[in-house]
Amino acid sequence: MENVLIATVLSFVVTYFSIPILIKVAELKHLYDEPDERKAHKKRIPTLGGIGFFSGFIIAATVCVPMLQNSPFQYMMAAFFIIFMVGLKDDIVGLSPLKKLIGQLMASFAIVYLGNIQLTNMYGFLGIHELPPSISLMLTYFTFIVVINAFNLIDGVDGQAGSIGLLVSALLGAYFLHVGEITYAVLGFALAGGLASFLIYNISPAKIFMGDTGSLLIGLVNAVLVLKFIDVAGNPAGKMPIGSSPGVAFAILIVPLFDTLRVFTVRMLNGRSPFSADRNHIHHYLLDLKLNHKQTTLVAVTINALFIAVAFSLQSVGTTAMVMGVITAAIVLTGMLYIARKRRLAAIQPMLAPAAEAVVATNAAQAKILKVSTEGILQDK
Repeated sequence: MENVLIATVLSFVVTYFSIPILIKVAELKHLYDEPDERKAHKKRIPTLGGIGFFSGFIIAATVCVPMLQNSPFQYMMAAFFIIFMVGLKDDIVGLSPLKKLIGQLMASFAIVYLGNIQLTNMYGFLGIHELPPSISLMLTYFTFIVVINAFNLIDGVDGQAGSIGLLVSALLGAYFLHVGEITYAVLGFALAGGLASFLIYNISPAKIFMGDTGSLLIGLVNAVLVLKFIDVAGNPAGKMPIGSSPGVAFAILIVPLFDTLRVFTVRMLNGRSPFSADRNHIHHYLLDLKLNHKQTTLVAVTINALFIAVAFSLQSVGTTAMVMGVITAAIVLTGMLYIARKRRLAAIQPMLAPAAEAVVATNAAQAKILKVSTEGILQDK
């Protein structure tokens, strides 16, 4: 218990005092996230916030994780530093999707192959229990990549990725503390402490963004925690067994996971790269319904928490029923948001059209300047 408490406080304090320094550095070096037509913010915001809670998280984890024989912690640390460097380079100079994917696979390899953290059992989902080694490896890598990118892709509204990351890591950390898995409890609460401190500066109006440095780290740490949760909670002889553990794990990550899988699927069905940008995320729907950043974040976190509560209360229904129920509920809620957004855009379109035409006409008039040449002929410029 002392390890967890110290890790939480240490991570919070280091992050809290790091962020103002990072804001000044970003301003001096002009390291900003520039606004555009797809992004929700309208002014330049520093993007180095991920360095702050990475520092708090790493220091807290290094100090407080107990040194146990055959612990995978050293491989986790290697993975955390790999993902940190990938995110930092992307924030500062940019990185192609392929290179980011390679970096994510390298980080996942350190944990999966060297740390031996794998998804080995589906606990009855579609009638599947033990997985063959090859299928287990592929599914584990797929889970890591999806969860890492899920938190990266929902980082589009002030406070959203940090708040959901805080909810998930604190919940899983509390579970591991209860069952005596101190290493994973420390990781969960160290991340939660850093995120709680970071959110002081990131809740709208944001003074700093976490950037890929932060969102990729949140995804990687929570991928580790959720895979370990499935393994530990699915053991009927464990201290606190949970029925349908893969289904409950899916519910714990419902907002980032479902949004990412849905957006990737839509993009590929339209013949586009799954990593191409658009305004099809759930937070875009909520913003188009005239919710502000705080309201959008609150709705997303509340929905995620409700899914978690319902999943824990219905854990006895079976893994297949749990997963199907969670997916169905998510589809229904997203469909309702999509229809509401479509109706609102259709309602305001007639009002926007005359204004848009006026702007176009004004711009055209201003762009066309007539100049008389030396020959007395009007020329366009």
